[in-house]
Amino acid sequence: MATTGEPVTADIQPVRHSVRDRVLWLSTAMVHWANNVRPNPDGSKVGGHQSSSASSVAILSALFFETMNGADRVAIKPHASPVFHAIQYLLGSLPASYLERFRGFGGLQAYPSRTKDPDQVDFSTGSVGLGAPATAFGALVRDYMATHGLPPSSGRFFSHIGDAELDEGSVWEAVAEPALEGLDRCVWIVDLNRQSLDRVVPGIRVERFRKMFDVNGWAVIFAKYGEELTELMDRPGGQALRGRIDDMSNEEYQGLLVVPKADVRERLLSGAGSLRQDISRCIADVDDDELVRRIANLGGHDVGTLARCYGEASKVPGPAVVFAYTVKGWGLQSAADPRNHAALLNNDQFRQIADKMGMPADEPWQKFEKGSAEARYLDAAADRLMRPPSEPEPPLHFNETNLSVPGTSSTQDAFGRMLVELDRTSPESGGRIVTVSPDVATSTNLASWINRASVWSRQELPDYLGFAQRTVKWLNRPAGRHIELGISETNLFLLLGQLGLSEGLSGRRLIPIGTVYDPFIARGLDPLMYGLYQESRFIAVATPSGVSLSSEGGAHQGVITPSLGISLPGITYYEPCFARELEWIMLEAVRRIGRGKGESVLLRLSTRPVDQRLFPPGEGEVGNDDLRQAVLGGCYRYRSAMPGADAVINMFAVGAMIPEALASLDMLAEEGIDANVFIVTSPDLLFRRFSDACRQEAEGVGEGPFDPTGLLSPGEAGLPMVTVIDGHPHAMSFLGAALDCPSVNLGVESFGQSGSRTDVYRHFGIDARGIYAAALGLVDRETVRKR
Repeated sequence: MATTGEPVTADIQPVRHSVRDRVLWLSTAMVHWANNVRPNPDGSKVGGHQSSSASSVAILSALFFETMNGADRVAIKPHASPVFHAIQYLLGSLPASYLERFRGFGGLQAYPSRTKDPDQVDFSTGSVGLGAPATAFGALVRDYMATHGLPPSSGRFFSHIGDAELDEGSVWEAVAEPALEGLDRCVWIVDLNRQSLDRVVPGIRVERFRKMFDVNGWAVIFAKYGEELTELMDRPGGQALRGRIDDMSNEEYQGLLVVPKADVRERLLSGAGSLRQDISRCIADVDDDELVRRIANLGGHDVGTLARCYGEASKVPGPAVVFAYTVKGWGLQSAADPRNHAALLNNDQFRQIADKMGMPADEPWQKFEKGSAEARYLDAAADRLMRPPSEPEPPLHFNETNLSVPGTSSTQDAFGRMLVELDRTSPESGGRIVTVSPDVATSTNLASWINRASVWSRQELPDYLGFAQRTVKWLNRPAGRHIELGISETNLFLLLGQLGLSEGLSGRRLIPIGTVYDPFIARGLDPLMYGLYQESRFIAVATPSGVSLSSEGGAHQGVITPSLGISLPGITYYEPCFARELEWIMLEAVRRIGRGKGESVLLRLSTRPVDQRLFPPGEGEVGNDDLRQAVLGGCYRYRSAMPGADAVINMFAVGAMIPEALASLDMLAEEGIDANVFIVTSPDLLFRRFSDACRQEAEGVGEGPFDPTGLLSPGEAGLPMVTVIDGHPHAMSFLGAALDCPSVNLGVESFGQSGSRTDVYRHFGIDARGIYAAALGLVDRETVRKR
């Protein structure tokens, strides 16, 4: 632990103050403009967190103007977005027109966004508690690349976070993550304003946080007091003043900043006890205005102090955290007010700030005069932050594969074999594949891959347990291509997201593949969405899935993943049944990611063994190439009903339910019912077809019969339809509306229980007899309706 608060060189201090204050002015003006100047037809509050931004002004000024270089990457506290954009404007990276469009459509986003903001944002933030861990995993990706002969273009990773973000479990899951041991050049900066959204945070919690970081190998550095307060504490009696402020509760300190200036002295003295006399001597010749200014002069508002702290944190072995003590609303009328989080300056208050800073309230976007000391200071920072131009990596090429599986095999088994096949057939591009798992590698069928690729570690570890002689060779090497995490789905998706952004952040493209039990995707949903929002590209493998994992019971039988796969933007969800389907889907996925194109992919796989002879041979109705494109497109016709049946239904089945659907056909035939059977490899892509068709119809583009699947023959639309999936039936329920079909949607609508597949399938009505009964009842209902 270190505490830094020494004075800085005098000649630079006025420039630092001037630039810092201009950042405060611009960020405050951006929010004011959005709420009070820009036309707002519906009168809704625009917001913008002026007080939370203000506490971060010096923190980010020291980071951008004096610390970072072009190789460094940074995540910004969400509510400090205006400060970030004000800094980019002063550095010449953002046109002035954007400052008038904060939180406006097509303008600056409410929170920093990699994909939607016009200036260079490294990490999207907004969901608190994710930006900081993302930088730690980004630094891990940098280290991984370096050990694999892929020199990274990134250097240090910084994260600026609000102190209330330390309430988020995601922060501590990352701090305690074993895979992050040995990490360096990663610095978190905590804006310690001791306020959250609704309150002053009770108690002095920073000491507890310090211990938690320390025990996990993080260096802890404090930027507690600024120059003016430090100078006061160096006077006779100053140690007593330091002790008095150090021992104050958060609430008492904040109270000093909001009471009338004339009351501050007495408040300091009244609770001082035996320190009263020394404190009185220390502040005797300080008037009320100066006393308030000095008491509020914390290290988090002193650019020089912060810059030295950042430099020290960058050099320590291992990761580091800097606690920067600040005042929320610093420099504004709302400073330290316990309800200032959403407060906005009114017009009178804004003009008071303008007068105080000597700025024109009606033309707020003033830069420094060319040639001034401030302009030269900013030019030097802009030069240092310049990133060298980089060319996109050429596409990674993957050859055709020839996956071999047993005659009866599951998609989970085929997945493990396919990883090895990709590496065997395309060794150069296969070397970019990196797998990740939260302590379930072998139970998600990564054992053969790990035997081939080894486990990644920063140094080669001795094989004390004799893994080299075992079936699963768990050998830890810098060249390893599997990263095993602790049991944290949050960390899994944070790391997957950063691996999928490796080209944008560190200059080289990787192909990340992460495995996790299907029901536990819900644990990592927030960081999964965080990665997709940033347009990260990876393959997430949810396996084993559904009640097909029968003996494991309801806690391990996932239900909602299909609905999530359809609903989540930026990811394509597949649920194949056959090994050949999986082979085509995986090969297409790694090719697209290898080209830096397309979306992430979610594979929902099963442990249910399926007779691979059921897969169509690629002859007859569709040829092999057409069948492959249909599989990749999300759905294909498996068989057509024969002429002469008493009734015909359309049957759509997904994944592990295909054998049950096919087994129901003989029972239906005995009732004179035949079926057009469609195998759905991606309910997600099928839904997208429906949405696109509806959009085209609304625009008057579509012609002919409305068939968003593109699979039906004349007369087949409107037939009774049954869908079945080992998941919530909601995932397939849109098809009835899409095809104007009376329908029954079968699936799993409650938590499961242990048992054989036969028993569990029967319990949920998704076995062959359940499908038969649903189809028979539907046909009977339609017969009665048409009479």
